[in-house]
Amino acid sequence: MNAARQTLGSLRVAAFPFWSLLFLMTSPATADAPVDPYLWLEDVGGEKQLAWVRERNAESVTELAEGEGFAGLEQRLLEILDSDAKIPFVSKIGDRYYNFWQDAAHPRGIWRRTTLTEYRKDKPAWETVIDLDALAASDGENWVWHGATVLEPDDRLCLVSLSRGGADADVVREFDLEAKQFVAGGFTLPEAKSSVAWRNHDSLFVATDFGPGSLTTSGYPRTVREWARGAPLAEAPLVLEGQPDDMAVGAWHDPTPGYERDFVSRQVTFWTSELFLRRDGHLIKIAKPADANASVHREWLFLELRSAWTVGDKTYPAGALLAANFEQFLAGDQTLDMLFEPGPRTSLLAHEPTRNHVLLTTLDHVRSRLFVLTHRDGSWHRLPLPGVPAVATASVAAVDSLDSDDYFLTTATPLEPTTLLLGTLSSNGSGADPAPLKQSPAYFDAAGLSVTQHEATSKDGTLIPYFQIGPADLPADGSSPTLLYGYGGFEIPLRPSYAPVTGAAWLEQGHVYVIANIRGGGEFGPAWHQAALKEKRHRAYEDFAAVAEDLIARGVTSANRLGIKGGSNGGLLVGNMYALRPELFGAVVCQVPLLDMRRFNKLLAGASWMGEYGNPDLPEEWAFIKTFSPYHTVAADHDYPPILLTTSTRDDRVHPAHARKLTARLREFDKQVLYYENIEGGHGGAADNKQRAFMEALGWRFLDQVLASP
Repeated sequence: MNAARQTLGSLRVAAFPFWSLLFLMTSPATADAPVDPYLWLEDVGGEKQLAWVRERNAESVTELAEGEGFAGLEQRLLEILDSDAKIPFVSKIGDRYYNFWQDAAHPRGIWRRTTLTEYRKDKPAWETVIDLDALAASDGENWVWHGATVLEPDDRLCLVSLSRGGADADVVREFDLEAKQFVAGGFTLPEAKSSVAWRNHDSLFVATDFGPGSLTTSGYPRTVREWARGAPLAEAPLVLEGQPDDMAVGAWHDPTPGYERDFVSRQVTFWTSELFLRRDGHLIKIAKPADANASVHREWLFLELRSAWTVGDKTYPAGALLAANFEQFLAGDQTLDMLFEPGPRTSLLAHEPTRNHVLLTTLDHVRSRLFVLTHRDGSWHRLPLPGVPAVATASVAAVDSLDSDDYFLTTATPLEPTTLLLGTLSSNGSGADPAPLKQSPAYFDAAGLSVTQHEATSKDGTLIPYFQIGPADLPADGSSPTLLYGYGGFEIPLRPSYAPVTGAAWLEQGHVYVIANIRGGGEFGPAWHQAALKEKRHRAYEDFAAVAEDLIARGVTSANRLGIKGGSNGGLLVGNMYALRPELFGAVVCQVPLLDMRRFNKLLAGASWMGEYGNPDLPEEWAFIKTFSPYHTVAADHDYPPILLTTSTRDDRVHPAHARKLTARLREFDKQVLYYENIEGGHGGAADNKQRAFMEALGWRFLDQVLASP
């Protein structure tokens, strides 16, 4: 898939995307779960609840935002976020290159386009396609951009997705790219967590809320339909109906000339799925492992394995990338080529086709290694992608996999700003070094700073890598304020990259920033993730604690100078560190977190994550889940470091009640807790750069006050 187009929402044949779930109310507490005194805070928009939020917000503003230095920090961060010098990353549609841009003059943003010739210039001439600020004003809505799904290969029509306040739910409206206006009487979907994809000019695949019974128990669409232009949506013919306990269903069209095909997906759980080819009105199931990710490009089927797979007398390891001729595989010929074989410390991060090649992004001990795969003379050949620095975090994306072998390459390090390059592959996969297109400026002073990689030993003896960014001449006396960041979930790796806000707010002050590559993430492939699933979740927390202990043992910092920060699943991580290992830390920033694991599956998108954490409604699984539920493990008689919790009222993915309820409990226990809830922003916490700058400044000010004070 063309990653740039996927960013715009264009779905080609790839792993089924995930959307957040609708809020589901549940039965009251059981005998195993005493009455929750703060259940009332789950009412997101209630007057009493919002009054409580406003009181907490006022306390945090008084404590953090009214002191000396806050306004200057906020302004500095806003200038970085609004900078005209940042790279305007683009997606190719037709013969033009599109970019969504936010700055001081366009806080909600503009969707704009230019030519490649113009884009190469320092100051390209841009043509505005949609002015979101003007649209929001004319519609009387607080629109937040959610992207556009383009009809390929025509490249004239698209489906624009707009969110009220940044929630995952959005409104979908058909838009004409040449006329630069919404299509009168065109396709329109009301606000919902929908999945839409073009089938052709006059029909869409639509998975949305069709009314009672149309959602799974997870809250995702249970049915996908083919909707013809001009016909009532309610009468659209059914393509696939999933089971009530499935996660979701969806469908999309592959527009590749000569390979036009329809695909349908049934997402059974977060980690298992079924993929079908829709041909002549019939669904043909593709015989892939349930937990393997499948994608199709031209004549090839690609399979990313999450567990070992035995075919005939050969076993392919978890983490491998396999290829087969799609039509032959469909006919029963399971001849497979292994395009990538993982090692103990190497993993596949992504694969993406150009027209005639496949680009591989791999990690070797959490360092980027990029390759080009080409099928010729009956076999696959691999070459290093040219122009990739030896030490850098690099990513690669096809410019247009329908038409060309061009690619975008981005490179960065924690101390070297991002560079965007454009390259072209030859027929054999080789090519000249890609040419620089854009270079981000340096947003903070990196003089005297260095990046080093270390390993900590976890409780079970596993070596846990981490990156340390800070002064090269750091004193080993434990005096340095240090922020430890982690995630550790959903097979998502953390890679060191250029972070202007962190650099300006923290590193430039001579402080230390650390990224922990703990289990639960994807740094070393599926096994690294699966090592911390469900009943093994404690390993992620033991890994994080081990990194903290190693930083202290090495004299980098001390417990009273060591802060931690994480968001979403990372919020659950730091919430557990707060509850289980408070003696290790001096401050905690917990953002849009999960915290009440007794009810996480009842709140918004939580039901879809039971494959990651377990099902708290099953007594045997609640037995281990409750050990990593901070809302239940905090105690009145324990000492805890100061904590700042932040969330968003409009977050319809992770319910704000997680942060609300823990805050209320900690206040009941008379602990040092601050809370701030942004009204807009969705799961990202902010809807525009001004909100982002304020939220960021709150966190950094809190950390500086607690950790860097004499």
